[in-house]
This record gives sequence, structure tokens and C-alpha cells, in this order.
Amino acid sequence: MITLLSTWTFGIALALVALGVYVSYKLFSFPDITTDGSFTLGAVVAAVLLTKGVDPFVATAAGMGAGAAAGSVTAILHAFLGVERLLSGILVSTALASVSLVSLGRSNVPLSGTTTLFDKAEAACGPAFIRLGMEEAVAGEAARLALVVVFAAGAIMALYLFFLTQLGTAMRAGGDTPSMARALGRNTGLMTVAGLALANSLTAASGALVAQYQGFTDVQMGIGMVVWGMASVFLGAALVGPVRLGAALIAAAAGSVTFRLLVASALRAGLDPDWLKAATAVVVLAALVAPRFLARRQAT
Repeated sequence: MITLLSTWTFGIALALVALGVYVSYKLFSFPDITTDGSFTLGAVVAAVLLTKGVDPFVATAAGMGAGAAAGSVTAILHAFLGVERLLSGILVSTALASVSLVSLGRSNVPLSGTTTLFDKAEAACGPAFIRLGMEEAVAGEAARLALVVVFAAGAIMALYLFFLTQLGTAMRAGGDTPSMARALGRNTGLMTVAGLALANSLTAASGALVAQYQGFTDVQMGIGMVVWGMASVFLGAALVGPVRLGAALIAAAAGSVTFRLLVASALRAGLDPDWLKAATAVVVLAALVAPRFLARRQAT
């Protein structure tokens, strides 16, 4: 039971990465490699502040702010300095590797002895789950799951409501058809900055949550996060098909959980962890190809 709850907790915590990738890639057509660096940066900033006794809510918010700054730099390199999209993300992500290492002071920092968001959630909700008949260990994991569900649900609702506003609609239009947005007098450069800042703040929030959940921060923990986000987005899209914005956001989060469940099932079935990255690539490929294959079969 604890293993299943833990898998769900981790998958939903990483759903924020999927939401960030959805914003940058799907809404702004921007393949943002900054994702790897901002995930680690959010974890590092949160860890540094937590070890200094800062409140975990403040530490997590600071991590989100750092991620937003990283995304803004990537967008500025592209929109105002003319650097190619992929290259701008690669440059910022590479620089963030040094920033994270210098900020953390060493490659790995444990969070034992600090108060995290999950400690607060366990203290607040754990007794209620125990009264429902759960064992203490299961109740603690259920409380941690409840915390990430609240975070993910809040992020989905906030994104949905924001992108329905006049500014949000203009940002979506600018990302989808920049030429039309410029013809209407919109500053597409500033919209790109705002969009990538929003996307990377979500990714950094995920990094901060994952670091607090696993109890340590590592400067290499963000490697492959952009692939995870892409896999989650495409897997979610394959599960639900063409849908409107709200359902697409939920599908991206569901894709993250599904992907995590697939990974956990593969490992329990005996998959060599050395082959995990290759298996991830296969899942992404299948999520990309399967909908097109099924559409062709239905057409015939």
C-alpha cells in the first residue's frame, strides 16, 4: 500500500513538470531545455533555505521564483537577442548546472533535521487518516499524497483560469500564431518571457517538492526532466485525444502519474535500471506514434 501511495505521490509531484512543459511546448511551441536546469535550481534554492531554518512555504516559493528567472533568461536570449530556441535553453541549462553547484556548496545535501512541507502535511492530516483506520506509516504517506494533490490541482486551476483571461488568451494566441499577434500590436517577445517564466516556475516547484519528499537535494537530479515532461504530455494526449484546455492540463498531469506507474511496474517486473532511459524513450515514441497509427486505421 505504501509503495503504491509513494508512486502516486512522486508521479503527481512530477506532474508540475508536465504542466510546465505543456505551457512551453504546446502553448508556445518552444522546446525548452531549461526544464532540466530549473528543476534542479528549484530544489537547490529550497534546500539551501530549508537548511537555514526558513519556512518551507517560503523556501518553495523562492525556488519557484528562481525557476521563473531562469525561464525568463531563456526567453530573453531567444526573443530579444535572436538566439535559437533550443540553443538558448541549452545555454541557460548549462549555466544553471554551475549556479546550482555553487549555491548548494557540494553535490548532495540531505534535508534531515529540517522541517519540510511534507512534515507539516503529515502533522496536519496524519491524525485524520489514522482515525479513518489507516496504520501510522500509511497515514503519513496518504498525508504526503494529499499535499501534492492540492499543489497539482491548484496549479491546474490557476493555469486554466489565467489562460481564460484576456492576457492569457493573448499569450496563447501569440504562442500559436506569432505573426497574427504582432499584426494586432502584441509584444510577442514579452509574452514569450512571461510564458517561459510561468512554465519554469512550475518545473522549479516540482523540484522543490521532490527534494523535500525524498529528503535530499542533488545537483544532478534534474537530468532527463524535459524527457519526463514530454513523455507525460504526449502520454496524456494519447490517453484522451484532442480536448480543450482544461482537460488537456488534467491529461498532462494524468500522463505523469501513468508514466510513473509504468516505470514502477517495469522495475518491479525486473527491468534493469540501466535500461530505464531507453524504456522512457520507447514510451515517448509509442505515445507519439500510436495516435497517428490508430487514426489511419480508423480512416481506412
